[in-house]
Amino acid sequence: MSTSGLPPLTWLRAFEAAARHLSFTQAARELNLTQSAVSQHVRSLESFLGRELFIRRTRAMQLTEAGANYLPTVREAFELLARGTRSFTGGAPGRSLMVQCNLAFSVFWLAPRLHRLYAANPWLVLNITTAIWDPEQRAHDATLEVRFGRPGDMSEDARRLTHDMAYPVCTPGYQQGLYDLNTARLFDCAGMMGNWEYWCADNQIAFTRTAEINLASTYVIAMNAALGGAGVVLSHDMLAHDLIASGQLIRPFAGTTALPESYFLIPPPAHDETPASRAFQHWLMEELAVCPYALNAF
Repeated sequence: MSTSGLPPLTWLRAFEAAARHLSFTQAARELNLTQSAVSQHVRSLESFLGRELFIRRTRAMQLTEAGANYLPTVREAFELLARGTRSFTGGAPGRSLMVQCNLAFSVFWLAPRLHRLYAANPWLVLNITTAIWDPEQRAHDATLEVRFGRPGDMSEDARRLTHDMAYPVCTPGYQQGLYDLNTARLFDCAGMMGNWEYWCADNQIAFTRTAEINLASTYVIAMNAALGGAGVVLSHDMLAHDLIASGQLIRPFAGTTALPESYFLIPPPAHDETPASRAFQHWLMEELAVCPYALNAF
């Protein structure tokens, strides 16, 4: 969007303050400017708009009809900027947190547990940013990250969180309960080392259906396909454990294999720690402490 047709923000601030106080002197005091600077900003704005905004008298001033009509637009614009800024900053410094994590972790593990995070930390404001494929670096402004990938690809400061097992899952009624790996519709997440071939090889199962596997760019798609009864997805503990516990999914085959990928916490540098980042990390580790797939459970 081009801003060439907009007046400078300093002119608009001077106009809004002067209109609110109906005084250049009081506006100057508020904006920490000289009275002449405020007056000049307003005159520049009037020149830009091609009409006068104030009626200037010796001891008083008032808005012209044009000024009165323009003022609500300026105030609305400033309020919009303020709301947008608050959505990024989350209010008071140290009380808001931007967390980056992959989409599947956000949907299947993090979001269902957030009520406990807020119950323990009602002051916390969270901004969750996700990516289908984890970027090589943390997103701009993200304070910490939960990353999914191979241990060898992680930075030295990454803390491993899980030791997931991979296994097939589907709905209880799929194939009328007569589960057959040779005829089931199979789903997988693209780009994974822990895929159907890997699981079959580790469980000594001959597998010739590679070309028939339905691939999704995120587990969110593959898992929801399974939840909808479309087929069987090769999933892992972090995503499937709660859905199995609730009865929404089952494990139709007994075999498991250790997932080559894991979840890692990439914390902020010590000098960037805030009350919000410390609270989130403490809560995360408490939540994982009761999960059988957490690293400290092995």
